[in-house]
Amino acid sequence: MTTDTSSQQSCETVEIQKAIDIAAPIEIAFEALLDEMGPDAQMMDGTAMPFKLEAWPGGRWYRDLGNNAGHFWGHVQVIKPPTLLEICGPMMMSYPAVNHLQYRLTIQGKGTRLTFVHRGMGFITPEHREGMPKGWAHWIDRIRQRAEKKASPAKK
Repeated sequence: MTTDTSSQQSCETVEIQKAIDIAAPIEIAFEALLDEMGPDAQMMDGTAMPFKLEAWPGGRWYRDLGNNAGHFWGHVQVIKPPTLLEICGPMMMSYPAVNHLQYRLTIQGKGTRLTFVHRGMGFITPEHREGMPKGWAHWIDRIRQRAEKKASPAKK
């Protein structure tokens, strides 16, 4: 028996842009970016999001759940340490969609400016459309916190 269901869903787009100043040198900010996209990543509620990032062109970025289980989020499209990282792939979307992330870092005096852009298109669910701005803001702030902690002198 074959069931045919059709709908009139249309392809949608999303664009999220965020910029943040980080009180840390650009090299430390870039290192914090890579660290935060790895095994130390966390959701907004503090739940661990164990990621693996292969930091080279074509490298994978995926959520590693162990026992050969996980979720592929994307490939490294461009990496130019310490100024640029671009990722393209489905991200958190387990449906027809393609996304592109760009993390651009520029020197701002003694600190760093991180500019983030997420562009996506596909059958984007309302839950993702509403949740992504908050989720990306959370991750970007964690990058800032991590970099500033690394850059500050150890208190004795």
